[in-house]
Amino acid sequence: MYTQLQQRDMESPPVNVGTLRRMKEQRVPIACLTAYDASFALLVDQGGTDLVLVGDSLGMVIQGHDTTVPVTVEDVIYHSRHVARRLRRAFLVADMPFMSYTTPEQALSNAVRLMQEGGAMMVKLEGGAGQVAIVEHLARHDIPVCAHLGLKPQSVHKIGGFRVQGRDRSVADQMLEDARALEAAGADIVLLECVPNDVGATITRALEVPVIGIGAGPDVNGQILVLYDILDITQGRKPRFVQDFMAEAGTPAAAIRAYVEAVKQRVYPAPEHCFS
Repeated sequence: MYTQLQQRDMESPPVNVGTLRRMKEQRVPIACLTAYDASFALLVDQGGTDLVLVGDSLGMVIQGHDTTVPVTVEDVIYHSRHVARRLRRAFLVADMPFMSYTTPEQALSNAVRLMQEGGAMMVKLEGGAGQVAIVEHLARHDIPVCAHLGLKPQSVHKIGGFRVQGRDRSVADQMLEDARALEAAGADIVLLECVPNDVGATITRALEVPVIGIGAGPDVNGQILVLYDILDITQGRKPRFVQDFMAEAGTPAAAIRAYVEAVKQRVYPAPEHCFS
């Protein structure tokens, strides 16, 4: 009982929303990774990762689907529950799967399940200004929210594939407006995926909440990658923003530490991982 209070005396206390805000204010890079099971969760936590995401990417790297669309709420709860058991410091975020937040009521019901049954501390949902009412409803009920902009994998069939978003000025401007609207609605974090460097930098400067990037350039507040990508487990063609940290590390634990250090020292992402 009162585990969080006991852990405050740890050398590195558990990360929370306030911690992430302070890291942005103090310009301390935020290192984030996905995890899907207890064993890797322990390694990710011990490696110094600040935020762990149980992403619907599990549909592709765990379940073998071509997209994240088939992933269910039950799938995310199952994996999140196991990850939560091994985290001591890292902040746990769980994805809301495709069509699990079509109304404020449905979103709240599923978010509560992800937190109560899955142990998540925050939920992540994809979408722009159209999700403002959802974010407001969740925030009104004290559900921490991460809003996901840019490339939205759940919309892959609508946008015609996994493509860089925001190269068109009007699209970039709309993304900025959406980010501001979602922050005003109560989003605690904004995640940007697969956007040009200048778009990532502009949105980061415009928001008070932390901005986490995956293929969003070096000027965002933090970086996130799929764990299986940095460990070179994922086979086939990889996104440009992926770096194989196993190549020189030798062990998964060392690779995770190397990734965290690269983010903290602003070595990753390098120019070859970025979009213009």
